[in-house]
Amino acid sequence: MKIAELSNPVMSSWFAEQGHRLDASPYVAGSLKTKKLLERLPATEPLAALTTGHNGGIFNGPMFKRVYLTDPDHSVPFLGTKDMMAADLTTLPRLRKADAESSALSYLRLKPGMTLISCSGFNAGRRAYVRPDMSDCWSSQDSLKVEPNPEKIKSGYLYAFLLSRFGESLVRGSVYGSAVKHIEPHHIAGLPVPRFDSAVEDRIHRLVEHSARLRATHQEQLVAATKDFFESNGLPELNNLRWHQQERDLGFEVASVGSSSLRALNFAPRAQRLLNKLTSASGRSLGEICEGGTLRTGARFKRIDSDPGHGVRLIGQRQSFWLRPEGRWINEAQAPDDIRLKDETILIAARGTLGENEVYSRSVFVTGSWLEHAYSQDYVRLLSGDPDVSGAYLFAFFRSEAAFRALRSFSVGGKQQEYHPQFLRALHIPLAPPADRARIAATVRYAYQCRDRADVLEDKALALLTTAIEEAAG
Repeated sequence: MKIAELSNPVMSSWFAEQGHRLDASPYVAGSLKTKKLLERLPATEPLAALTTGHNGGIFNGPMFKRVYLTDPDHSVPFLGTKDMMAADLTTLPRLRKADAESSALSYLRLKPGMTLISCSGFNAGRRAYVRPDMSDCWSSQDSLKVEPNPEKIKSGYLYAFLLSRFGESLVRGSVYGSAVKHIEPHHIAGLPVPRFDSAVEDRIHRLVEHSARLRATHQEQLVAATKDFFESNGLPELNNLRWHQQERDLGFEVASVGSSSLRALNFAPRAQRLLNKLTSASGRSLGEICEGGTLRTGARFKRIDSDPGHGVRLIGQRQSFWLRPEGRWINEAQAPDDIRLKDETILIAARGTLGENEVYSRSVFVTGSWLEHAYSQDYVRLLSGDPDVSGAYLFAFFRSEAAFRALRSFSVGGKQQEYHPQFLRALHIPLAPPADRARIAATVRYAYQCRDRADVLEDKALALLTTAIEEAAG
């Protein structure tokens, strides 16, 4: 007997294999089709048989009260489901160290080689690999941790399978719930993992591991470039801003204000001290540097959807901070020209709210493979018009905590914030000697070369795995 929904036939015998689920998820998502394909392989093993560690090696964690701190001496980086996709981890919220290291939560500390799977919310089912630079991070209960047993399987190979289109359909097919999606460890414990000879698995593992190391290098080099920026401009104290340890902006007076703004936020003492500190270094205003370049938000436009073969991927604010973008595909011919960017353009998230963990006022750097994408209007497009002040040099500043706080002090608006154009143009940019500028820019460029190379290696690993599965399945 067959039960047909639209054009997709479902065998009644399949219901038992899917835990007697009557929702469409495991059937429409292609999960069952993938399982049938993998059954044709010479060897597969259930995921739970390949893991080790806490609760058998597939676990999320308890719900607990989160106490966030800002002092790095008393806190640890805390990775949520949104953050596990982030390319830059320096702005993660920080969990109180005493809680994190307690017996109740210590096992939530990440280990390089783990695979993370978001297990709650709209985006349940996303996967990420724990890189070497994530070893001091703790993960929330909304992420499944899959810890491979090194005696049974290589971590990079297992991740490549879970990341592949085969793994994705299996994981997505395991999602339960309607309004709030969810995955529990036992939902994926039985996922069939294909096994091949050690040479194939080792090669895929090495590619994934090399990719992870390159992404860690990308992070390390960006941090080094920002540190170098402030030290070269005689402002080393701005590498450790400690914004929340400074006196709060309460009960202050402003001697005189003009017609530009009457909003207290624009004259807050902490921000004014920071801006004065920046002004103490030799430099020029952002408006002057961008003369002949670009310093404005994008044009608004109506999105006309397209298929990938005839369109361009449009990246929005949040996704631009991820390792790999997942934006929608649109018809480029029906969009303004400024959705495409020139090399070394800096995008500053230009619309949002003032929440500490919001991307508003954070910046991304567009170069290399990311020039292939299109970008929404919700950014300030910052392109230097001075050949002696490169976008790479400027990004070392704009990715910093100091730039983030300065930009937020320029905010105007009600619920949704934007930047006051006069204050933005007047922002003083410290300009180090030419040799220092060149060195800082070279560090940033190398960081993004590492990131692009990491993407290539990951794609190569996925291609090798896909070929191996398809050939083995006949």
